[in-house]
Amino acid sequence: MKTTAHGLIWALAVCLFATLTTQAQTSPGKLSGLGKNVIWTPADLVEPAELAASINKPGVTQPVIFNIGAVEDIEGAVHVGAANNAENRKKLNKLAERLPKNRTVVIYCGCCPFGKCPNVAPAFTDLKTLGLTQVKVLDLPVNLKTNWIAKGYPLATVK
Repeated sequence: MKTTAHGLIWALAVCLFATLTTQAQTSPGKLSGLGKNVIWTPADLVEPAELAASINKPGVTQPVIFNIGAVEDIEGAVHVGAANNAENRKKLNKLAERLPKNRTVVIYCGCCPFGKCPNVAPAFTDLKTLGLTQVKVLDLPVNLKTNWIAKGYPLATVK
């Protein structure tokens, strides 16, 4: 009888922990249903309209923008390439380790919906591990084409 009670208590504790952990990583609405790889919070997101408005705004310190996917470059972005590739992650880390720890860094992929993206989570983790405190993820729930390009937000000019 004691074994059954202990097992039940243990199972309830595991369920409670899993529920609290899931809620801590996601929030109702915006991040729900994005998959188990979501390690950022709503506070770590930057909306496309907000980033687009700040690009080239006089008197505003621009964030460092890293394209960590295989999509078009947003104006001012440094093209790193897909962060699920070890060489590209090394490149990202090398670029980021020179930055002040409190510098705002925005990463984006936009190849596919967040829940399926193989690039954002590894890049976000690496940047946080380097001690950067202002790492933001561009909120592209569908993809770059839908959430940035179709809205006419600035892309890098081809040289």
